[in-house]
Amino acid sequence: MSASLTFGFIHGVSEPNLKSLLDKLLEKGVVSDAEMDEVKGMQTRADKARFVIDTVRRKGKKASSEMIEFLRELDPYLCDDLDLN
Repeated sequence: MSASLTFGFIHGVSEPNLKSLLDKLLEKGVVSDAEMDEVKGMQTRADKARFVIDTVRRKGKKASSEMIEFLRELDPYLCDDLDLN
């Protein structure tokens, strides 16, 4: 993912959609319980979003593709804005 895509996600994703995205990522095993706990301890939405995108990116293409697919379901308008469709 490019820097502009990362920036757009961090600043564009809403708190409710971020929570739903995390739930889906946990359900599919893309993120672990420990990673979820770490996110829950973060204060700002931007910090949570940054952690999620960095964590998923480190896990490779398959994890990133799953995250994008979940995001398309949750927030198609943000995906359009980020050119993910």
